Amino acid sequence: MTQPRIRHNDYGVLAPPAPGDWRPSLTVSVVIAAYGHQDKLDLTLAALAAQSYPAELTEVVVVDDGSVPALRLPEIVPANTRLLTTEPGSRGRSNARNAGLAVAGGDVVHWLDADMVTFHDEVEAHMRWHHVAGYLVVMGYVRYVEHRPGSPTPAEVHAAVSAGAADTLFDEEASEPHSWIVDLAERTDGLRTAGDTAYRVHVTNAASVNTRLLRRAGPLDTGLVLGEDTELGYRLAQAGAAFVLAPEARSRHLGASMMMRDKERVKRYNHAFVPGHIPHMRWLRTHPGRQWLVPYAEVVVEAGGASYESVRATVDGFLAGTLNDIQITLVGAWDAVREDRRNPLDSSRLDLLLLRGLYRGEHRVRWAEELAGTPSPAPYRLLCPPGWVPGPESLRRLVELAAERGFGLVSVALDETEDEVVAARLEHTASFARAAFVQAPGESRDAAVDDVAGTHWVDGRTYGFLPERDAEPPRRGRAGDPALRQEIVRLREENARLTERLAALGDPAPAGPPATTPATPPGPAAGSAARPTGPRALLRRLR
Repeated sequence: MTQPRIRHNDYGVLAPPAPGDWRPSLTVSVVIAAYGHQDKLDLTLAALAAQSYPAELTEVVVVDDGSVPALRLPEIVPANTRLLTTEPGSRGRSNARNAGLAVAGGDVVHWLDADMVTFHDEVEAHMRWHHVAGYLVVMGYVRYVEHRPGSPTPAEVHAAVSAGAADTLFDEEASEPHSWIVDLAERTDGLRTAGDTAYRVHVTNAASVNTRLLRRAGPLDTGLVLGEDTELGYRLAQAGAAFVLAPEARSRHLGASMMMRDKERVKRYNHAFVPGHIPHMRWLRTHPGRQWLVPYAEVVVEAGGASYESVRATVDGFLAGTLNDIQITLVGAWDAVREDRRNPLDSSRLDLLLLRGLYRGEHRVRWAEELAGTPSPAPYRLLCPPGWVPGPESLRRLVELAAERGFGLVSVALDETEDEVVAARLEHTASFARAAFVQAPGESRDAAVDDVAGTHWVDGRTYGFLPERDAEPPRRGRAGDPALRQEIVRLREENARLTERLAALGDPAPAGPPATTPATPPGPAAGSAARPTGPRALLRRLR
């Protein structure tokens, strides 16, 4: 079906059908990871057996993560329910959920904890959203209630949920919500203005995900014991997800969560393990020289066909930048490089050989035969033609511009000839992934990106880019003094701002591309694009 276009995370453009007044067609797999607490699992399954969503469109997969004694399916269960058991060598919540995901056959995967009591239309409330867009993550409304074993019974739960009276089972006045989700929702108009922070609501006790989207993002990271659902939420965002809050999808969690019971120790643990996976956690990535598992930006330089000196000038410029949290990918025919052991100067593809020798000890540089379709899970990718050297603040300023204004693509006009405008491109991973979901036949990817996030042109010199002949190579010495370097950066930024103001005063009514003009992509290899108008006018106006 034609997918609706959600700009950023403003899902207000969607119009889901009213509960109880529509005919569903999508199937759903409810995946439950369980460890012990047979009594709570019995209540969870009893509530699922009383759902309004059609039983023939629903399957339930329960995964026993090594309980002793082993869990069993109780008397009251949904019609299509099965029980799996994880292997002794692959246990933990992520492994258990991944085991359920591996056999799930539904169009949508609905994560649910084994200690949840869902209201009678909880599954339907999730699914009505998935029927209107195929790239959604939907988070239900959970409240945490006190629980005493044996009360209520599975039969009482089934009867109350069937009657639409699940709220009578517990002391609602004493219940608590996900307070941080409520706070985020209040600050962002129900996530509609949450931008890159919307992924945080993906909590696997009551979330649902389009299965196609989930397969793109990949399963849960089994290397994380806590925070794994947040990390998956981040990767879902990079795969193009829009995140929806569905307060009508109600459920009750039996007992307090681990975060409620031991908040400070959980945060202390997560702050050590999770930020390396999630570049958007900038407040926890404060060290100026640290490297992380997932970089904030990938820089791509086409090395094939370029000189050693040109590629080196570009790469060294990025390595010397103030945004240290990067990975540089050099694209070239690396498999064809052969070093002549008798006369190395006669080696095939000598310039590539020299580059590999120069950067063999630089862990931020990697080699690729061809450019991958996406830099995910890195949230940004900059494609820069060789021979153009960024200033110390160039990449940081570009990323900040894209992040603050939500642009999916920032094109950097570097130079022009009679036939083309040479440009660098900063691409926002999530926006390009979203565009892939909604792109119409015959429509360019950049045009779809402009629709879902916006595109923008800037002048290269204003952002510190220079041709290699004009750029000074990074040097040690006084420039290594942090205070001096900061002052140099400040003066360069002030000079760029004054230059832009001067150009604007000299041409009060310039012709040029609007902020949302789609950019014609230069192809990853060339790093430039033929575009007779737009960026040319920008170069004339800003220079």
